Amino acid sequence: MTSLNLILIFLSVSLSVAAQLLLKKGMSSQIVQSALADSVHIQSIITILTNFWVLTGLFAYVSSAAIWLVVLSKIEVSKAYPFVGLGFIGTMLFAYWFLNEPLTLTKALGTLLVVCGVLLISK
Repeated sequence: MTSLNLILIFLSVSLSVAAQLLLKKGMSSQIVQSALADSVHIQSIITILTNFWVLTGLFAYVSSAAIWLVVLSKIEVSKAYPFVGLGFIGTMLFAYWFLNEPLTLTKALGTLLVVCGVLLISK
């Protein structure tokens, strides 16, 4: 696997992690929560889709997917996909640091088990 392919994989995974955090921030915002308080209707959908954080998160997701398509065109999916497991670690850690979500022993052990499983599958 070339250095460029590794960079593209890490960029795609990083953008996917960023997308999760941005979408969570947007969907947790007071304006979105207010829009969803009564029921979901066209105005609440417009509020969600025009929220800066949600839009940025969606852009990060689309960018991640586009880069992932390039990765898949260059290397076998069975070699590339195990790297996606790094997203579990990144999402857990960055949610702790930036969203103040609790980092419990259970979450850490669960994430470690997922990563171990990904490593086993990738061999």
